[in-house]
Amino acid sequence: MTSLASARILLVVGGGVAAYKSLDLARRLRERGARVRAVITRAGKHFIAPLSLAALTGEKVFEDLFSLTDEAEMGHIELSRDADLIVVAPATADLLAKAAHGLADDLASTLLLATDKKILAAPAMNLRMWLAPATRRNVAALRDDGMLFIGPNDGSMACGEFGPGRMAEPLEIVAAVEAALSSPTTIPLPPSFVRGGALAGKRVVITSGPTHEPVDPVRYIANRSSGKQGHAIARAAAEAGAEVVLVSGPVAIPDPSGVDVVRVETAREMLAAVESALPADIFIAAAAVADWRVEAAGEKLKKGADGPPRFALVENPDILATVAARASGRPRLVVGFAAETEKVVEHARAKLARKKCDLVVANDVSPATGIMGGDANEVSLVGPDGVESWPKLGKDEVARRLVAEFARRLSSGQPDEPSR
Repeated sequence: MTSLASARILLVVGGGVAAYKSLDLARRLRERGARVRAVITRAGKHFIAPLSLAALTGEKVFEDLFSLTDEAEMGHIELSRDADLIVVAPATADLLAKAAHGLADDLASTLLLATDKKILAAPAMNLRMWLAPATRRNVAALRDDGMLFIGPNDGSMACGEFGPGRMAEPLEIVAAVEAALSSPTTIPLPPSFVRGGALAGKRVVITSGPTHEPVDPVRYIANRSSGKQGHAIARAAAEAGAEVVLVSGPVAIPDPSGVDVVRVETAREMLAAVESALPADIFIAAAAVADWRVEAAGEKLKKGADGPPRFALVENPDILATVAARASGRPRLVVGFAAETEKVVEHARAKLARKKCDLVVANDVSPATGIMGGDANEVSLVGPDGVESWPKLGKDEVARRLVAEFARRLSSGQPDEPSR
């Protein structure tokens, strides 16, 4: 693997349980040809040994701001400048706070302040710390300053809680590193991407997850959608300041914070909930809605001598096309999703024309990709202005960038704000 051949990466390891992932991250970066130098904080040494980092990077690990040997050569300045990209993983609440306020009381915070290179942070912390107003303010300031973020992901914490705060997986971070170095113009997010930010005062309605179409009282027709991407978009839209209504099919993941959640089971229930939630500025049809249903039996179907029952399929309502075709109260931006297993962009273009929506987010959900139900996604944005393909990223990061793109398109001209 040589996708990062000759790239110079400075890896800053903060003090958190997720520090063990930085060892695998260093290995993955070196596999791809990168030169990796590491800095570890005093807290980071409580979780992994500097010797382990040194073995995996093949370089000396830097720890001390006041090292006589290193600082005689202006060590922190040299480290901060002699890199193509600085990766902070894990980026703890403490490190983010120091960076946001320009504090420089150790080697890691000093080089973050002294650098003129891009910084990619992979946050990792307890979900309450991540959601705390102080952390959100710090992240907003750092985004405004140009810092890039990958994650955090949702998941189980070492403390026993579940939610946003898990550090992105090493391969997700590698993909973000590759994107940051190869496509710098598409990576930075817009300023003020927090509450009061890019979607302040806007209303967003989004569908997520599968639908369950009953066959009898105990069986149903469904699909493998986990709802992870749709829920992540709802959370990102709320973080960007929007009033968000999430219409969710049956999922096994927690509700995103700051979002009004309406739970449904069938496609007809989902359409009714969407129409009840409108008008809105943006409608995002991220749910994997079952295309067909059957007339459900009133009692559980039994095996019989006549063999399996025969079902007549009935087409479900098309939620995306219905919303896009509204004569009045049509959202200013209507976004569809196209989960395909072949000819992804071709089918997405056809869906864009057929459904008369404004944008289609397309992805390949073939079993080999691991995308359906997984934590990463690789999407292409298909619109009347062309196709833009993104690298494989964590679903939370995809959500943030999609919301940034939706905000940009919304601000580019269409009048008539909805009222409610």
